[in-house]
Amino acid sequence: MPRQPRLILADIPVHLIQRGNNRQACFFADDDYLFYLDWLRDYAGKSRCAIHAYVLMTNHVHLLLTPALATGVGQLMKRLGQRYVQYVNRCYRRSGTLWEGRFRSCIAQQENYLLLCQRYIELNPVRAGMVAHPGEYRWSSYRANAQGEPSPLLQPHAVYLALGTTDTERQTAYRELFRHHLEPGMIDQIRRATNGSYAIGCDRFREQIEAKTGRRTTPGRSGRPFSNPIQRQSGLPAINPLSNPD
Repeated sequence: MPRQPRLILADIPVHLIQRGNNRQACFFADDDYLFYLDWLRDYAGKSRCAIHAYVLMTNHVHLLLTPALATGVGQLMKRLGQRYVQYVNRCYRRSGTLWEGRFRSCIAQQENYLLLCQRYIELNPVRAGMVAHPGEYRWSSYRANAQGEPSPLLQPHAVYLALGTTDTERQTAYRELFRHHLEPGMIDQIRRATNGSYAIGCDRFREQIEAKTGRRTTPGRSGRPFSNPIQRQSGLPAINPLSNPD
């Protein structure tokens, strides 16, 4: 059975995750993280993808980006993945695959949901118990978005820029969003959407995407075919919890 194409559209934010094969480590030393981020910046520019947020965990990667072209995300991840695997195999004298198949992704409504996805990404080290505060984790975009640390990689989204009229105002407003953790229900929604290549957003947003693409944007009820692109289920089915926070 052919693989279903990813739900990715030009100029609509995408949250994606790429895991290490069998959830094994894919970063082993500081240089690994640094090389990955440097190549991410390079290939993001060539693929016309604006990076808004990221976190590099020991065994997986999260990115939030907006592609100028629908094909840009696939091009970015293919080039970046190949370059990084070549580096790891050469540096650590290994061979074979590093990543767990294809990356998983979901598109996100800009209004109300883009900053939720940014928080989800940058809070990942906290959920994993690695740090008590996102600012303590070196390999994420939090220090740039919330504390003004320079980052040649990031291109702030218009929704983030609207948080204030100056960098200081925006960073202050952004830090306020992290005073509370995300609701468990929202974490589950983001995970389901990302693992299933669906959309996260309000009903109207999902209906617009379905009408435009003819694709389901939420999980369907088991055993029932999806015959109409507007015919959706209002709820989300339960899924097995992930073995590791992501």
